[in-house]
Amino acid sequence: MNIKSRLTIMSFLQFFVWGAWLITIANYWFGTKSWEGTQFGLVFGTMGIASLFMPTLTGIIADRWVNAEKLYGILHILYAGVLFYLPQVDTPTTFIYIMLLAMCFYMPTIALSNSISFTALKLNNKDVVKDYPPIRVWGTVGFIVAMWITNLTGSKATDYQFYIAGVGALILGFYAFSLPECKPQRLTKENASLMETLGLESFKLFADYKMALFFIFSMFLGGALQLTNAYGDVFLSEFATIPEYADSFVVKYSTIIMSISQISETLFILAIPFFLKRFGIKQVMLISMFAWVLRFALFAYGNPVDGLWMIIMSCIVYGMAFDFFNISGSLFVETNTDSKNRSSAQGLFMMMTNGVGAILGSFTSGWAIDKFFTHDGVRDWHNIWLSFAGYALLIAIAFAVLFKHKHNPDEVANVSH
Repeated sequence: MNIKSRLTIMSFLQFFVWGAWLITIANYWFGTKSWEGTQFGLVFGTMGIASLFMPTLTGIIADRWVNAEKLYGILHILYAGVLFYLPQVDTPTTFIYIMLLAMCFYMPTIALSNSISFTALKLNNKDVVKDYPPIRVWGTVGFIVAMWITNLTGSKATDYQFYIAGVGALILGFYAFSLPECKPQRLTKENASLMETLGLESFKLFADYKMALFFIFSMFLGGALQLTNAYGDVFLSEFATIPEYADSFVVKYSTIIMSISQISETLFILAIPFFLKRFGIKQVMLISMFAWVLRFALFAYGNPVDGLWMIIMSCIVYGMAFDFFNISGSLFVETNTDSKNRSSAQGLFMMMTNGVGAILGSFTSGWAIDKFFTHDGVRDWHNIWLSFAGYALLIAIAFAVLFKHKHNPDEVANVSH
């Protein structure tokens, strides 16, 4: 089997083992366990907490002591073990702690999978810019396939979603040991300072007003990124409580409907170079922010019958909302930092969005939904989504006014993603 096929299998499984439960866990939490909403926000907050330190820690280990593919395999085997244990947990507090452990094992594997792919492609004299995107797209396909399997097997509100993910993670863990060797590069100087070793020098970028503003907006938008992952499926499933919608396709196959978001994501990736060249980085990020407003607003007014088009359109818009900010944001970091701290600056961007932003968004949304939008156990989804849309709109307006960045076609002429 050639190297691209081997890496494609890795990419497929990498996101399969996340997609099997990420979108459906709310159905398990609210529907099967009947646990309360404030603590559910903490479940998605565990991803942010793990993202704050685990990728840096495992990156140091892979750079200095352990082959990346071996570390990657060990982490997935440990992740599988925790997933198999999750169904045994019967209290929400313990569940959150166990989920945090699972995320400490899983979140760093995303960066490691990228590193393994880049290294293996270079070792085989492949063009990373040309050959990596088609490999990465199969990760999104894996996520979609996992969602469909979880839905079609009737597992979206049961323990089995964790077993599906666990089996996949176990297979990937052992498969990783067959991948090409990615030996430690030991590029960090032996006498490097603690700041250099931990990749913390990028925090000096906060001294630059423009970069500081960018990272702050990344944090605020990061608060919105996981909201539909956290609540989208349970929102559609709870239409079952309304008699006229109870037997609708949307209720029965809510996870499949939500998978349109991931399908859209793969398509909008292809449109990014055109939009970046035509409108520039700031405008593309702004388009993303207004797409989030539309994403939430369409959910607020959609329903499984005459409003079905709104639900589907919301899922299509998700691809633009998610991809446009993440990729244009990465390009902004790439073109506004020097090579010395570029990698750590990219890490800081991810930390602000998937770490700090995700934690704040998860905690705050869980608390707000429980306190202001839940009455006698019934969630007011119309006003929940409208409040999220209002939040995204405020961010978009503030970004448009405060963030100054002149479009330079040269900086996106050779964009790669």
